[in-house]
Amino acid sequence: MLTDFGRILIFLLIGVVFTAGGLIFSWILRPHRPYPEKLSTYECGEEPVGGSWVRLNVRFYVVALIFLIFDVEVVVLFPWAVVFKNFGVFAFLEMVVFLAILIVGFAYVWVKGDLDWDKPSPRLPVYVKGKGIISEEMERTEEKEFVSV
Repeated sequence: MLTDFGRILIFLLIGVVFTAGGLIFSWILRPHRPYPEKLSTYECGEEPVGGSWVRLNVRFYVVALIFLIFDVEVVVLFPWAVVFKNFGVFAFLEMVVFLAILIVGFAYVWVKGDLDWDKPSPRLPVYVKGKGIISEEMERTEEKEFVSV
């Protein structure tokens, strides 16, 4: 007779075999005819302009991570609120500590200015062909020499 862990192992193995089998089966059956248009970057039916290595502002990633943190908070908070009466005082104190940590993190992000969209972007080093890595604060004498990183 299987234990509960044995059943979970069987389900995991079946899931891995099913997924790997589907990927291998589709890899065998699919046609493989690469051509330049198929390998080019797709931009909503428009011709690609410029290189694909553009520098994005780090602020977008920071805001996405902050959103994820507080989104996870909501995912944890709702089920806890539903069964709060069954847990008692200890669970309430644990949630107070959890929320205190999140509030301290939110205050830190706020004071650091990561939630401000109107501040100027930070100056990052730039690679210039033939000159190596320089700072953006230096004057750009020849715009054509800059290479996107």
